[in-house]
Amino acid sequence: MDPKIHPAVTVTNIKNSISITLEMESSQYASWAELFKLHCRAYQVLDHLSPKAKESPPSSTAGSDKDKEKEQKDASDDAWNHLDAIVLQWIYATISPDLLSTIMRPDSTAAYAWAALKSIFHDNQHTRAVLLQRKFANVKLDSFSSMSAYCQEVKTLSDQLANVGSPVTEEQLVIQLLTGLNEAYESIATIL
Repeated sequence: MDPKIHPAVTVTNIKNSISITLEMESSQYASWAELFKLHCRAYQVLDHLSPKAKESPPSSTAGSDKDKEKEQKDASDDAWNHLDAIVLQWIYATISPDLLSTIMRPDSTAAYAWAALKSIFHDNQHTRAVLLQRKFANVKLDSFSSMSAYCQEVKTLSDQLANVGSPVTEEQLVIQLLTGLNEAYESIATIL
């Protein structure tokens, strides 16, 4: 591999690394964000999720040195912008169309998109927790085609509650599983 090629340029399908599509309703922001940061760290572009650092004022140097500094700065800016566009494409490719239309703006940066998504999910965190707790408390086996589907839904809701800062204890999880069972499982629920 050419040493001048940045590792991020070699990524051809972000969905191979981040299989979660971030959606407003899914409450998987924490999982998605962790996978995304891990991917950025692996491809050496984690710094693109933060605003670009301000540069120091130019030093007083001779004419030809100034020209070289300007060329180096322009090349550095071009490389930064190229990598930032790649990271921004990764963000756009791993979020739902409704989130995309919410955060997309002309001449955006990866740092802006990252901050916008974080704001969307953290600003609504308490409201989402209340809604998820209600849904968790009302989940019943009768609404599902199988015990496996019921258990998976209870686990999914538990994970979603943890993602919005309202984790469910194992005891609460077991109690909810048992209280959501129908009459066919009444004797087993009592024993458990």
